[in-house]
Amino acid sequence: MRILLDECVNPRVRQAFPDHQVLTVAEANWRTLPDAKLTAHAQGQFDVFVTIDKGFEFEINLKKLTFGIVIVHVKRNRIEYYEPIFLALLDAVQRVRPGDVIHVTAPEV
Repeated sequence: MRILLDECVNPRVRQAFPDHQVLTVAEANWRTLPDAKLTAHAQGQFDVFVTIDKGFEFEINLKKLTFGIVIVHVKRNRIEYYEPIFLALLDAVQRVRPGDVIHVTAPEV
């Protein structure tokens, strides 16, 4: 599975997906792209987009997406806030379908 991590996601979250291809927006050199252009670039190249941008799903037409979106709800963008939900994140990226959104919420740390 090809996973794209948004620039707002701690890049060490890639540890949650050891058997998948993970690229960050920064590594793809898409850091300054607005969401609409980022989405267009990701079409056909990724299976899942992981973000903490809670408004992302309302900014784009989900029906046209060739990838699924996982929106992570963490109190702070530090790896220790993601680690308790690594299994839930892995499950979400494996279940999400193109044009769908799955929310994963971390417990308070």
